[in-house]
Amino acid sequence: MIAAGDSGLALARELIAAAPPEARLALADTPRDAPLRPSTILCTGSNYREHNAEKANTPLSAKEPEFFVKTADCVVGPDEPIIHDPRLTSKLDCETELAVVIGKPGRHIPVESALDHVFGYTVVNDVTARDRQVRTSPEGVTWYELGRGKAFDTSAPLGPWIVTRDDIPDPQALALGTRINGETRQAGNTASMIWTCAELIHFFSTNFTLKPGIVIITGTPAGTAWSADPELGGRWRPVPGCVKPSRYCLPGDVVESEIDGIGVLRNRIEAGPT
Repeated sequence: MIAAGDSGLALARELIAAAPPEARLALADTPRDAPLRPSTILCTGSNYREHNAEKANTPLSAKEPEFFVKTADCVVGPDEPIIHDPRLTSKLDCETELAVVIGKPGRHIPVESALDHVFGYTVVNDVTARDRQVRTSPEGVTWYELGRGKAFDTSAPLGPWIVTRDDIPDPQALALGTRINGETRQAGNTASMIWTCAELIHFFSTNFTLKPGIVIITGTPAGTAWSADPELGGRWRPVPGCVKPSRYCLPGDVVESEIDGIGVLRNRIEAGPT
């Protein structure tokens, strides 16, 4: 469907228009899975100025995109649980991020034409084990372990659906945020990205031929629980309308990741094996 591009979308619209009333289901009554389980999720961190200001940074933070990978094994859909595994982490954190779904293949894609390769956009929660991610040397130099800290079961809730590119003409003008148990923890705008969606497409296409269905996630704004954790170098700063985190995520918490023009991705934290 994604690889078919405009012709696939045109056919889908014809089928929808021709569907009889009895074939239609109310969205609220329809179970939803993740709209896509990409084999590859190309990820960048430290891509919002406000987030960089609130956390321990490495020598390369904000100088070049942080590059790490998640896989289909990390993906869960709307209303599926995020597993809190105490054997993996005691500092489970959440990050709402705009996700770019590639629709047209390309390698070494110029920034100027990069958005032509986009099929659409969705929401990803970049769930992170902070105590696996943040490392500090005896000399006080910080670095990130972006393998174990970022890629694990249920660490990439994705959804609730993909909004096609024509409905989001400017991906750099979207408000996004996170609520945990109804409290607003993150509130930002994609205009604050250091590297735009187009620049990230160009960046990742230097390493990979970007293929239909590959997803690029683009970083998160301020307000993570990490910001309120001085043990890991957090430096929380007030954000209008946001509540300072008092702790990391625990079983029973409900996380809502929202991006204007796309919707709300909702997941509950559940206890894993002890």
